[in-house]
Amino acid sequence: MKHNFGAGPCILPQEVFKQASQGVLNFNDTGLSILEISHRAPEFVAVMDEAISLVKELLNVPEGYSVIFLQGGASLQFTMVAMNLLAEGKKASYLDTGVWSKKAVAEAKLFGEVEVVASSKDKNYSYIPKEYQVAADSEYFHFTSNNTIFGTEFHSFPKVNAPLVCDMSSDIFSKEINVADFDLIYAGAQKNIGPAGATLVIVKDSILGKTGRAIPSMLDYQKQIEAESMYNTPPVFSVFVSMLNLRWLKSKGGVAEIGKENIAKAKALYTEIDRNPLFKGSTAVEDRSNMSVCFVMENPELEKPFLKYAEEKGCIGIKGHRSSGGFRASLYNALPITSVHVLVEAMQEFAEKNA
Repeated sequence: MKHNFGAGPCILPQEVFKQASQGVLNFNDTGLSILEISHRAPEFVAVMDEAISLVKELLNVPEGYSVIFLQGGASLQFTMVAMNLLAEGKKASYLDTGVWSKKAVAEAKLFGEVEVVASSKDKNYSYIPKEYQVAADSEYFHFTSNNTIFGTEFHSFPKVNAPLVCDMSSDIFSKEINVADFDLIYAGAQKNIGPAGATLVIVKDSILGKTGRAIPSMLDYQKQIEAESMYNTPPVFSVFVSMLNLRWLKSKGGVAEIGKENIAKAKALYTEIDRNPLFKGSTAVEDRSNMSVCFVMENPELEKPFLKYAEEKGCIGIKGHRSSGGFRASLYNALPITSVHVLVEAMQEFAEKNA
């Protein structure tokens, strides 16, 4: 049996795979595959409507917000956020906590002044800055809630006097959040939502249309909202599987229940990392991610042998990113705690063999 700790595209529930495969063969008894059905067909329009409805229900999205499914991943949102929110001659504030926030900063600079209010680059992004000021005249403040490469996560969100924009790609739906605290949330699908291809955006309607610039239609949030996520052919299969996955999450008891499971999974793994003399955590304890557990070995020479041993036990995808090294175990929603137990046992057995 394989235990998939991959950072993304990530593990999805087996029952979702089975339902999706049936949809590929014969979608809703139409005699057509979901891969060939028209996105304008009533059957798919119902899929899009349900996917959006489930997002609103599971996250308690308040009135005055729009939910849309787009393409281009979170990386395109780095551009779209600034293009839609940052007026010429104005500035935006960003927090630099890793690779993805750094890329977001680079894209935003194409549209106006960007102030990086704080950065954890000085310690290879192993912590989240706590002391910083956001200028009152900032158009918005942008941060990344979970940093998959370096293993840090916000466990409480910033309180600032500016519209709050968050890249929530890797921990959305993993815990309860108050959407009303944010003005815009975006997330690539390929972590806790569904397969790669779709991008979720939740945006407060009142912040749009204020830049004074002409925005290309495909990159204009307002036009995408008006077109109900169908300005052009949407990523049909990704939206379909995302809908199935959100159904699964709802059947599990929703975000509150899955949040408890995710805390238990992370606690089990961090406990072993801290107990086992061969391993050590690579991030500040107070900022440790429940989604992206990063750790190294006290003796780097043992990293390759352990990686091989873990793979022999069925644990795949735990090799750390090239920027941080060591190991990274991604504990997304669909990963059962039994898989974490297998990894913990592998760590214990390896320590016994290499004491």
